[in-house]
Amino acid sequence: MTPPEASDAHCADGNTPPAVSLRLAVLKKRSAFLRAARARRKGTTSMMVQMRDRHDEDPNVGVGFTCSKKVGNAVARNRAKRRLREAARVVLPLHGVKGCDYVLIGRAEATANRPFDLLVSDLRYALKKLHASK
Repeated sequence: MTPPEASDAHCADGNTPPAVSLRLAVLKKRSAFLRAARARRKGTTSMMVQMRDRHDEDPNVGVGFTCSKKVGNAVARNRAKRRLREAARVVLPLHGVKGCDYVLIGRAEATANRPFDLLVSDLRYALKKLHASK
């Protein structure tokens, strides 16, 4: 299945990523999360972002999501992770770097209740700071 071509009208507003850009690969193994936990991190109001440079030739951007039980019950954790997934879908194709893994960690109350545009700006800010310290 090939992704649809993006029109220029969708990319002009800055909120919708182009259809063909960096490819996101979801981190699923615990070892990938642990390696990211030992790398650089930046906290924002609504999330913690961990970034690990894999130093390989893989052009994919790895992304993982997690929320502890401090965030709330299963319903609250899943809502927070859904919001983080959507923010990553919007931001990482434009601001992510090839060969890096990112782990987004939800915060209690803040991730689920923060307005979405501020959630996206928090992720952009964290990425800017993480890549500046690279």
